[in-house]
Amino acid sequence: MKLANLFILTTTTLTIAGCVGQVAKQQAVVNASVPVSLTPAQSLNKSVVAQNSLAIQSGSFVSGEHKTQGTVRITTKEGKSTLELGQSFKTSDSGPDLVVILHRSDNVIGSTQPPSYPLKKGDYVILAPLQKYSGVQSYIIPTNINLADYKSVGILCRKYNATFGAAKLSS
Repeated sequence: MKLANLFILTTTTLTIAGCVGQVAKQQAVVNASVPVSLTPAQSLNKSVVAQNSLAIQSGSFVSGEHKTQGTVRITTKEGKSTLELGQSFKTSDSGPDLVVILHRSDNVIGSTQPPSYPLKKGDYVILAPLQKYSGVQSYIIPTNINLADYKSVGILCRKYNATFGAAKLSS
């Protein structure tokens, strides 16, 4: 009986040790792929930003159909561009099918009519569904999109063609 208990204890210990090692390896891979977040003081240091990613454009949201606020920036790292919504980003949760778009106009809200601020197809490209209504989030920009063609970022309710808010991008 003691031999059986010793065998079970040894097998359990080896299994747990193996799992811990595997989890540690997976965590190292995840940590290596997660970008380092910068403090406000570090974000002013261009050499620190260059090591992680380089902000090439940024802007602040103005409201359209619904109150939308916060910041957005487009960064590039190793040839890949990412659209990042900042911690202060917030929009209404009252619309279905919200998407993040890049728009050709530098004044999306001013180029359309209230109350819904509808957009014309062909003037924008959809990046992805909005992940959440507030806070930090990021979206990969496909390499086939020429960023020079787009001057703004918007939050669009695709179902009703209503622009919740937009941000003019500046270098």
